[in-house]
Amino acid sequence: MSLVKLEKTGNVFTLTMDAGENRWNTALVDELIAALDEVEQNKGATALVTTGASEKFYSNGLDLDWRNSPDNFPEAGDPDSFHFMEFMARMITLSVPTIAAVNGHAFGAGFMFALCHDYRIMREDRGYMCANEIQLGMIIPAAELSLFRHKLPAHVFYESVQLARRWGGPHARDAGVVNDVASMDELLKKAVAKGEELAPLAENRKQFAIQKENIFGENSILNDTNGAAFHLRTKARYPK
Repeated sequence: MSLVKLEKTGNVFTLTMDAGENRWNTALVDELIAALDEVEQNKGATALVTTGASEKFYSNGLDLDWRNSPDNFPEAGDPDSFHFMEFMARMITLSVPTIAAVNGHAFGAGFMFALCHDYRIMREDRGYMCANEIQLGMIIPAAELSLFRHKLPAHVFYESVQLARRWGGPHARDAGVVNDVASMDELLKKAVAKGEELAPLAENRKQFAIQKENIFGENSILNDTNGAAFHLRTKARYPK
């Protein structure tokens, strides 16, 4: 049974996660990687929308039952092949525009996945986005903290990762966690329309990807302590 469905309408691929609560394990990551391969092979104007099949869950975080007892869940895959962080790095630097249509709860790794998109639209009447690791007695890995810090305003970052605040749709929009909200009936339609709007950016795919690397990759410009004048004088350091 497939955990991921990928469809294309116009210039927009819609990726639907269909694994119940869409908890993260090797089986899910492997299917998502295959879907990204197909999306990036498409030439010209392209965008990707992701959503969940459930009316309650976009993604409810790491598959903790599998992580704690992997032998009891062989269908979830080999934990030694769980390339989760590498997948998230690929997602945040994907060479086409990405839109998350957050149809329900996005907790922990699900929240992280949503933040890896370029644009987020959240269901306005139901569901929360929350980094709840601290509530579970877990420490958020440094790599994940870096993602949250890059993607969220400073006060929202702290409330999210340290105080485990749950962000509902309108509050998430007002805080800058998501870009927009919509009713459940309009959510996917709105996300696909945004995808069509942004898809032409992928016609300059190499440049689109390089700029993401400059923002989020090695020696990220967001972390650099040098000022603008320095960068203006040393422009040759950066890819063209």
